[in-house]
Amino acid sequence: MRESLFVKRNTDKWQAIEQNPSRDPDELTERFVELTDDLSYARTFYPDSNVTRYLNGLAAQMHRGLMQNRRDDRSRFITFWQYELPLLFRQSHRLLAVSAGVFLAACVLGWVSAAHDNTFVRLILGDQYVNMTLENIKKGDPLGVYNSSDQATMFVQITSNNIYVAFRTFVFGLFASFGSLAMLFYNGVMLGAFQYFFYERGLLLDSVLKIWIHGTLEISAIVIAGCAGLTVGNSLLFPGTYSRLDSFRRGIKQGLKIAVGLVPIFIAAGFLESFVTRLTLPPLVSGSIILLSAAFIIWYFVMYPIRLNRSTKS
Repeated sequence: MRESLFVKRNTDKWQAIEQNPSRDPDELTERFVELTDDLSYARTFYPDSNVTRYLNGLAAQMHRGLMQNRRDDRSRFITFWQYELPLLFRQSHRLLAVSAGVFLAACVLGWVSAAHDNTFVRLILGDQYVNMTLENIKKGDPLGVYNSSDQATMFVQITSNNIYVAFRTFVFGLFASFGSLAMLFYNGVMLGAFQYFFYERGLLLDSVLKIWIHGTLEISAIVIAGCAGLTVGNSLLFPGTYSRLDSFRRGIKQGLKIAVGLVPIFIAAGFLESFVTRLTLPPLVSGSIILLSAAFIIWYFVMYPIRLNRSTKS
């Protein structure tokens, strides 16, 4: 390739690297790889030209930026939770509303279906669970399932399962959002049927004060995982001004960051379910834990992203 054609083909890319430096480590690394490829080509075919010297200087400048970025890696962990994830999540608030709406509608459907069909709860929850719970009710301990294993084993199993469910809900978004909607719908129907099962036996308040100690974080995280899946699916369905492939890549990156951000939530929910839910707590204490958990979810995933987004624009 002639030098003039090589320069013409790549000038816009080099100017973008020089004039619009990125702070994103992934984008910075990708740009550096492309630039070093160009530099290697120039050194091979135009070793003494001005373009080779220019690219060498630009590559050295980017290398310094990468080294600086490596020194900032420790602060990136804090930056991710304090700024990056909330700002990213603000872009998905509409899909969060869709995810929550589908889940709540499914809960209502599960409740109504259980109320009108005596076999529905067994169909959804399984005979083994229903029979075990009925037996526990007879013993005066309707939620005795939470005392069935030691805390450490229970914590590992529950946390692993919850993270698996969340990432499966996210990954199912690859099927044009339908998979994530199906997962949300199924979990919502299950929750509605589950709560009606206790309501029918006059134990609704007892179940709420017990189960929602951990369920507030756990269910909220599943809804948010559904939002992450919808982010991926919608990026494929509605690419906007991007090419479908570029939009899909951006959607996967955004959705994955949201899904990863849920891991601490599931760890906290697993801890509460394994070590706290099994305790017999006064209603005031149980209610306080539930309200604090709900307040955290609403603040961090709804209110704080809105406020942070406004402050960055002002």
